[in-house]
Amino acid sequence: MSNAEPVWDYVEQNKDRLIQLSDDVWGMPEIAYNEHRSVAEHLKVLEEKGFKITKDVAGIPTAVAGEAGEGGPVIAILGEYDALPGLSQKADSTTQEPVEGQGGMGHGCGHNLLGSASLLAAIAVKEWLEETGTPGRVRYYGCPAEEGGAAKGFMVRDGAFDDVDVAICWHPAAFSGVNEAVSLANTRIDFAFTGRSSHAAAAPHLGRSALDAVELMNVGVNYMREHMPSDARIHYALLDAGGVAPNVVQGFAKVRYLIRARDLVELNQLIARVRKIADGAALMTETTVETKVVSAVSNLLGNTPLEKAMYDNFQRLGPPQFDDADRETARAFQATMKDEDIVAAFRRHGLPVDRSKSLCDIIVPLENRGNGGVGSTDVGDVSWKVPTVQARGATYAIGTPGHSWQLTAQGKNPASHKGLVHVAKIMAGTAVDALQNPALIKAAKEDYEARTKETPYVCPLPADLQPPIKQMSQAGKN
Repeated sequence: MSNAEPVWDYVEQNKDRLIQLSDDVWGMPEIAYNEHRSVAEHLKVLEEKGFKITKDVAGIPTAVAGEAGEGGPVIAILGEYDALPGLSQKADSTTQEPVEGQGGMGHGCGHNLLGSASLLAAIAVKEWLEETGTPGRVRYYGCPAEEGGAAKGFMVRDGAFDDVDVAICWHPAAFSGVNEAVSLANTRIDFAFTGRSSHAAAAPHLGRSALDAVELMNVGVNYMREHMPSDARIHYALLDAGGVAPNVVQGFAKVRYLIRARDLVELNQLIARVRKIADGAALMTETTVETKVVSAVSNLLGNTPLEKAMYDNFQRLGPPQFDDADRETARAFQATMKDEDIVAAFRRHGLPVDRSKSLCDIIVPLENRGNGGVGSTDVGDVSWKVPTVQARGATYAIGTPGHSWQLTAQGKNPASHKGLVHVAKIMAGTAVDALQNPALIKAAKEDYEARTKETPYVCPLPADLQPPIKQMSQAGKN
């Protein structure tokens, strides 16, 4: 039996300040590498609580680390606070109502809660270390740009996790439990085609259309989709169509591709095929193509000892204590969703469908395996560097789609606050278990070494690729 329960009291003692933090960050949503106000709020709390602070982690102005404790193992707790475009939304409204002045951005994945709960857990562990005199350090990482920016990959590559023994994190969800360590490795690549402009009517034969090249590339990738693994995904967005005048042969066009696969080996194979299709499109249109990798992340690597330790904390604490008012609010949001959203939420966690439930009232069994869609996360790169475990914390109505206005709308309600505090206790308890039990850390490292023995970590980011903020800083110096 663990002796981690006392750290839960420290979570309760600090929860009001961190709930305030989550609400403040919700009100000023900022997207990848621009989270300056959000990181300032996290810095303010770290300073209030007496952490030793490192700013500009990996040269990123919106990345921060705060450490407390002496000697012993280093336990990292990871937080995030970036938002998404197009998801501004009035809090608690069950109709779509963008908030004026937010620039269209909103926390449609709950990252305002994510960073706040992680920091709350780190504060609780800090106070527990001070009270008990236990050797060890807790280090909170404020991580920007998870939504497509791969900031943790840059942080890993820069050595920010080199001395970490265990990493702990979480993500908002409909159900509480240990996250199944399944995600897709991915990369974003821009394909820029250059041709030759001309008058589309008077001299079309003199033009070489870059837009034609983009369209032919899209057709080629569409045919490729039939002949790739069923769990791989390829998406695209047109960044530059070459202008809005149809009487001009477009001399330049750019498309961004997001390629996902179950692991880096499979991902690299798909990338090579997509590049060949782009080369073929350029050949057919007598244009040239240049490519630029924008970001890349690895798939998640599991860790059985840490997952069991976290699940033990879930079992001892039980599910979040939502009340009838919380459930009624959640039902109002469910009324804005489709039945298939609610069904998918249960299936994603390997649970039987129960339409009478509006909020989580169980802990998802550790052995459950979901059969829903799989996304990507830059936590994957941390998990390939250090033994890592991730929780899912129930903070919103069952069936709420990710990256939706409904999720943003629930980001400040009482249920989300209760879920924030609940999962902070889980993370803090798991950290204390590791600090008290050297055998757990040893087992976690042995598990990690066994998983990486045949396929050691290779950072998927090109060696010369820098975070966008670095590129802008360097450009300003030239």
